[in-house]
Amino acid sequence: MTEYISLKQLKEISDLIQSKSTHRPTIGMILGSGLGLLADEVENADYVEYSQISHWPESTVEGHSGQLVIGNLEGQSVVVMQGRAHYYEGYSMAQIGLPVRVMKLLGVKTLFVTNAAGGVNPEFEPGDLMLITDHINLIGMGGLSPLRGQNIDSLGPRFPDMMNAYNNVLRDIAVGISSEIDIGLRQGIYASLAGPNFETPADLRFLQVIGADAVGMSTVPEVIVARHSGIRVLGISGISNKANLDGNTPTSHEEVIEAGRVIVPKLVAMIRGVLKNIV
Repeated sequence: MTEYISLKQLKEISDLIQSKSTHRPTIGMILGSGLGLLADEVENADYVEYSQISHWPESTVEGHSGQLVIGNLEGQSVVVMQGRAHYYEGYSMAQIGLPVRVMKLLGVKTLFVTNAAGGVNPEFEPGDLMLITDHINLIGMGGLSPLRGQNIDSLGPRFPDMMNAYNNVLRDIAVGISSEIDIGLRQGIYASLAGPNFETPADLRFLQVIGADAVGMSTVPEVIVARHSGIRVLGISGISNKANLDGNTPTSHEEVIEAGRVIVPKLVAMIRGVLKNIV
């Protein structure tokens, strides 16, 4: 397991990707389980398979295609991760953070990060979109940080601030777009766990008590790396299932994928709308 990735390695990866595309993206996107169809919206696209990129973590999970899509969307130059890797697949936190660090070297200044999440808030329903206002880093509080090890000073500070992890300006734009297209956007706090098991009813009751509205197995390490590098972040969760608080409603990955089919049209409309309104 790779515990540390050097700046030299990151630059080698960045150079390789740049050699395979004439686009110079300023916006990055990470697409979660069942949400990869958004990448099909990218125009004049170049494709780079993860398997072609040294050190790049490849997903082994259904619903994560495993390629970079680089092109144009709503007049913006974008690089889209069609699928992501997770800590539970056996990767180190350094490997989970690698794609965002490479995005920084590619010139990305804004990151859209999406995920499929369980709805802890009892008012949330499968198919809802939740704008992430903040997160609870349960996976990292015990030391599992993508910033562990020698700091790369040229990318960011040793002790990055997380007070505005999810950019206020981008969130305001997203709220305005949701009103225009009438998709009933939720807002809330995302809790990140390690997985791969789904939560017990007791786990979910605990998450409710500490203020979580949704729970998943990704996103927060990527956001930490982005903020360390000065990249602003917009986070959106697709609510794939209701919390199994009573212990009588089992959760399955198939349910997550199926919910993605409902969520994707809303997500596409939302992201297109935000792209039209940012500079």
